[in-house]
Amino acid sequence: MDLHFGDSKPTDDERAAIDALLGPPESSWEGADREGTRAEDLRWARGGRAARDRRDLLLPGLHAVNDRVGWISEGALDYLCRRLTVPPAEAYGVATFYSLFAVRPRPATVLHVCTDLACAAAGAPALCAGIESRLAPGSGVLVERGPCLGLCERAPAALAIRAGDPVRTAVCAPAGVETAVRAATSPGAAPEEPPAALAVPQAGSPDLVLLRRVGVVDPASLDDYRAHGGYTALRRAFGLGPAGVIREVTDSGLVGRGGAAFPTGRKWQATAGRPEHPHYVVCNADESEPGTFKDRVLMEGDPYALIESMTIAGYATGAHRGYLYLRGEYPRALARLDHAIRQCRARGLLGDDVLGQGYAFDIELRRGAGAYICGEETALFNSIEGRRGEPRSKPPFPVEKGLFGRPTVENNVETLVNVLPILTLGAPAYAAIGTGRSTGPKLFCVSGAVARPGVYELPFGATLGELLEAAGVREGLRAVLLGGAAGGFVRPDETDIPLTFEGTREAGTTLGSGVVMAFDDTVPLPRLLLRIAAFFRDESCGQCVPCRVGTVRQEEALQRIVERTGADAAGDIALLREVGRAMRDASICGLGQTAWNAVESAIDRLGAYA
Repeated sequence: MDLHFGDSKPTDDERAAIDALLGPPESSWEGADREGTRAEDLRWARGGRAARDRRDLLLPGLHAVNDRVGWISEGALDYLCRRLTVPPAEAYGVATFYSLFAVRPRPATVLHVCTDLACAAAGAPALCAGIESRLAPGSGVLVERGPCLGLCERAPAALAIRAGDPVRTAVCAPAGVETAVRAATSPGAAPEEPPAALAVPQAGSPDLVLLRRVGVVDPASLDDYRAHGGYTALRRAFGLGPAGVIREVTDSGLVGRGGAAFPTGRKWQATAGRPEHPHYVVCNADESEPGTFKDRVLMEGDPYALIESMTIAGYATGAHRGYLYLRGEYPRALARLDHAIRQCRARGLLGDDVLGQGYAFDIELRRGAGAYICGEETALFNSIEGRRGEPRSKPPFPVEKGLFGRPTVENNVETLVNVLPILTLGAPAYAAIGTGRSTGPKLFCVSGAVARPGVYELPFGATLGELLEAAGVREGLRAVLLGGAAGGFVRPDETDIPLTFEGTREAGTTLGSGVVMAFDDTVPLPRLLLRIAAFFRDESCGQCVPCRVGTVRQEEALQRIVERTGADAAGDIALLREVGRAMRDASICGLGQTAWNAVESAIDRLGAYA
């Protein structure tokens, strides 16, 4: 593909997809038909600065073409670049960064089959083999084995995407060969997705705080949400004022639920205090950690809660615009959030005068396109801005220079939704839940060798054993992975670990994003570790040498060990330790810094290759 403006032309479908997003071009510089244009249009570019200010529409533009046609041709990319005044080389770098896009012709239907940890343990390799035998080349369906789809409670899982106007999707989980083939060949005949409440074994319990509305309210109904306490928290926020809201969040002890555990009140205060404007609120809904699906359940089952929470965050930090960055593999969450945002705008809960209080706030929904690294906050900012999703060096921190170089508060879905009970219960009552240093309720994503997988809500301080007992852990438990691929393994005799940030840290592991994945003795541990290494190798953005090279060397060493079935593994284990230390100490972001954690814990705690 040429990396400069060439002579390739977009097809009518490609042009229509881009024009539907950007509007018709105003001059031949933007790709309009030159016949009938004024001669001066061909001598200079008009509106170049305005076009460059729309650089952030590059990712939505790529989605528009990919959704309509199934891949991004040279002509489509060239036309999109002209419309946005983006160098083709940069746009090509963005288009090739994401796994859901293609820049070479491919069938209009792609069936993504998860082969990650939970699905691998549930028989994904055999499922893939069966599907591939049924959907031979020429069937019009491309089968792609890929990373976690965030459907771990219903493993194994598959997602069919059929390009067109409109694009059609079908989620199949738990997937069998017949149901997955039907989803790919006839999306309308695919099994209907079960209600989000089925992913919450505790649904309907009066003790729930964050999940109390999931399965109880109609997620499409704003009136139902308000009848169950919706927008009570925002009204109290307006009564407290921005400083009062931040004080309540700070006094509650709320820390980030994405894994870093940074105090939320401090982050909000630092953003609110910056003199530069505008400020932004960004919701990180790109949960791509293998084994994590709590944010998906919240967005599918209680979407208005997230919108209310983002509005409160914007009010407290002086922001008037929020961006909700949703992972591209969540079609039902996308539909429900899009509907909820439109309803809130129509009812005066978003827009120029929220609840008649003179405060303006609106939310823009942005889709990711398959990149685990975009869960890192600065990589997410780059992605929204229309650049490759590579992390930035810090400082400056996002509260100083975040999205579009302006002060930005970034939180994940679970963190934001915690703000509602803080304001409705009050900071002291909220802080009384959990422990002194880990306050409030916590969501855990339980999957694997359990009878009742799903999202569980427990107060901080409950033990791992109590959680596994609630989920019905099966006989033959061999190991539990905490925190996902970036976390660590613990033994079956370590289930008395308290599920708090400090408790897991003292036990030499991590709580991470709340992943609790149980494996019994039928799962080959060396193959599992190899899959973790392959995941990090695939998902490394390649920006820094320690991660780019280290993840490859880690996978190579584990492959050698597997091929020798563990014999003479001492040399490769020594190499793994050396590479792991280098990645941990020198990588730019958390991906490289944690890529060795699970493997290290399996070697040291489980004796994986003994």
